[in-house]
Amino acid sequence: MSIHPLPEWPALVAGYNHINAYGQANGMTLSVPAPGQAEYRMVIRPEHLSSPGVAHGGVLAGLMDAVLGAAALTLAFTTGELVSTVEFKLNFLHPVRLGDELRATAQVDHAGKSLLVCSGTIYRQIAGEPAEAAVAQGQGTFNRYPALKRLGELGTLLP
Repeated sequence: MSIHPLPEWPALVAGYNHINAYGQANGMTLSVPAPGQAEYRMVIRPEHLSSPGVAHGGVLAGLMDAVLGAAALTLAFTTGELVSTVEFKLNFLHPVRLGDELRATAQVDHAGKSLLVCSGTIYRQIAGEPAEAAVAQGQGTFNRYPALKRLGELGTLLP
């Protein structure tokens, strides 16, 4: 049985975007400037609120886990690997409100043999304001493992 080489990382990212139901359900759009870097954008909608006008912290936690994981995943793709979250930490800096446009960025800070450590920041843009403001910062650790261990998962990413 021959092993087919993995597609290049941009094709894998496109496949990941296609199957990422969580990101789709939350209106998140992913862009990847380079392996080991990721950016998600989303707008806070009524279903993201925990009290009138204020987003639930879990929305920011989900966005942070997604952007940290995407940074790790895009680097892992370059060596035929996938990742899973081991842990992550999040500091909330400011509240997020209905209609805020969020931009989350992350990068891999350390790439070890079995673990990747990433850091990220979530920014909000308020209509009429000239600059973004950081609303959360986070760090995560991700386990890297051979993609071929998860043929079913990998198969959904292949063209």
